[in-house]
Amino acid sequence: MDDKRSFKLEKKLLQEGYRLICGVDEAGRGCLCGPVIAGACILDPSRIPDGIKDSKKLSAAKREVLFQEITSTALAWQIGIVEPDIIDEINILEATKLAMHKSVANLDKKPDIVLIDALKINDLQIAQKSYIKGDEEVVSIGAASIIAKVSRDRIMADYHNHFPQYNLKSNKGYPTSEHREALNRYGPSAIHRRTFKGVLRH
Repeated sequence: MDDKRSFKLEKKLLQEGYRLICGVDEAGRGCLCGPVIAGACILDPSRIPDGIKDSKKLSAAKREVLFQEITSTALAWQIGIVEPDIIDEINILEATKLAMHKSVANLDKKPDIVLIDALKINDLQIAQKSYIKGDEEVVSIGAASIIAKVSRDRIMADYHNHFPQYNLKSNKGYPTSEHREALNRYGPSAIHRRTFKGVLRH
């Protein structure tokens, strides 16, 4: 692992007395369908897998490899899921925060501090710090982004079996030209976010 991604922020927090340091990030915020999912991860400081970075900068194959390495070595990890009907009810920003809250609450170890990419989690009774580009700069957040992305991609691949006309196994629900054309042809499915631009007019 290079110097930039050498767990240095977490090392500083460990020196300050924090022990269980949890990274949190989301996947699927910009999609037209499917859930928004957050990952939460408490890495073992003595077993940090090499190559962790923002999940969007990794190939699908590399994400799968890192997912297995992260989840098999982490002290704790979990996901939080918020479905499309709740996204439509409370808006995507609040749904993202709710997914993050759920991911932390689902952990079997209570973190001493939570590190988040850009956002602040509402009603979290745990110390938290927010970092712009946290998924690029903070290893724990990068690990959480991989957990969230792989978990969501697997769910969308399963949804493809139910709604093959949208090719969700390929676009994962993002607003690609292919996905938008399918919406124009078939209209929205039961898992589309009805309040989103591009879905709302159907």
